[in-house]
Amino acid sequence: MKFQRSILGYSALLILNLFLSCKHQEKTSETEPPTKSEEILAVGTIALSGLDSLHIQRMEDSIVSGVYPNIHSVLIYKNEKMVYENYFAGKDEVWGEDLGVIEHYKDSLHDVRSISKSIVATCVGLALQQGKIDSISQSIFDFYPEFQSYKTGLRSQITVEHLLTMTTGMEWNENVPYTDPDNSEIQMTSSPDPIEFVLSRPILIPPGKVWEYNGGTTQLLASLIERATGQNIHEYAKENLFKPLGIANSEWTKFPDIELPAAASGLRLSSRDLMKFGMLYANEGQWRGNQILPKDWAKRAMEPHVWFGRNDNVGYGYQFWIFKAKTITKNYDHLIPAAVGNGGQRIYIDQPNQMIVVITAGNYNIWTIENDSEALLVDFIYPALGKK
Repeated sequence: MKFQRSILGYSALLILNLFLSCKHQEKTSETEPPTKSEEILAVGTIALSGLDSLHIQRMEDSIVSGVYPNIHSVLIYKNEKMVYENYFAGKDEVWGEDLGVIEHYKDSLHDVRSISKSIVATCVGLALQQGKIDSISQSIFDFYPEFQSYKTGLRSQITVEHLLTMTTGMEWNENVPYTDPDNSEIQMTSSPDPIEFVLSRPILIPPGKVWEYNGGTTQLLASLIERATGQNIHEYAKENLFKPLGIANSEWTKFPDIELPAAASGLRLSSRDLMKFGMLYANEGQWRGNQILPKDWAKRAMEPHVWFGRNDNVGYGYQFWIFKAKTITKNYDHLIPAAVGNGGQRIYIDQPNQMIVVITAGNYNIWTIENDSEALLVDFIYPALGKK
């Protein structure tokens, strides 16, 4: 059974682009282990991990041949070791700007798109730990004295937690293509003041009742962090999250003509650094023996606070998606939190199986691909894991 593509499609951003089939680039596999350029990513092998190497080889061959198109990287961390790491060439872009076909390597920065949302939410947890934000039950209007005129009716009830779970009840439409002027994310991006644009949206449903995919909530969360700490989201993330994790290189695309990082989708990181982020959550906020993120926050961020989709098969945490393992394979029945980004960017955190999977790809705004990033899990990675 495949994931619900219509649900995952909400994480898109900007201009429709064509894609090209991948060609094999930098190979790291059981016979060629990852270069240990960073000591914190311990190296293992497919054979010793318990994964079936035949399934993994078939996955690699299918990517190289273009059957699973425009995949840029696949990394598998199993039993606290990097057991598979591979990079491919393919068509790519930076926030809608076409780069053509480029090579991808372990140090290459890549658009993570809506994985940015999970990073922003993590920064909220850090600011909360530092006492910069009082509580997730705090009213968002505590941070905006100049916008008190919008604190009326149902809108006055919106809290930080409603932003984290995308349950503000506000009028917001990201269900139409990002080339459509009615798309709320595009309207926010084009507005002279993105923050006021979001705060002024009509409220249709009492906050906390219904989930609606909303990049504006992430932009407000980043804005709250800036109001509370004096640093924009990129500056704050670099100092308080990236530096402790050993992430040295990052970029964050800004809005056109505005010195404001596009919080919902603009971050660029390497695949290895995405893996570090996944490891932080898999270890419940701990990194190399240090509790970087509060354990309770890490757990709550990856818990479903609201369910939706067909038969309520998809959950949402603090800007994390929560999938039921049985939608991937009938062999398992636990929950798998994931950071999800348009084009095929994924971090899957499977704690019961002690496995993290990172995938990057260049299939931005293309929703008709059957053999996409999720299909790699369904068709190869979980079959390689076998039965519990």
